[in-house]
Amino acid sequence: MNRRWKVLVIIMIMTSSILQATADTQNPMDKQSIDTGPTKGITEQKAITIAQQQVNGRVLAINQTNQTYRVKILSSQGRIHIVLIDVQDGSVISTH
Repeated sequence: MNRRWKVLVIIMIMTSSILQATADTQNPMDKQSIDTGPTKGITEQKAITIAQQQVNGRVLAINQTNQTYRVKILSSQGRIHIVLIDVQDGSVISTH
């Protein structure tokens, strides 16, 4: 009986791996929604770099709308700052 359980577990693991691999390759639209590919404007990482040049601290979150990145930073003094950055050219819209 113990051997049957081991075989069953191995089969389940293999089936799970195969299903996951199949799911990853079946719907290319899913990857498209996650990976936006080459777009005009700056990347999130570039927006973070620009924001940290304005406010020295740890990035807590970054959100993107159509035109702006909103970067939330915790400063070394314990204050939370919000830096808005233009997605297209990387200019700082506001810091508060």
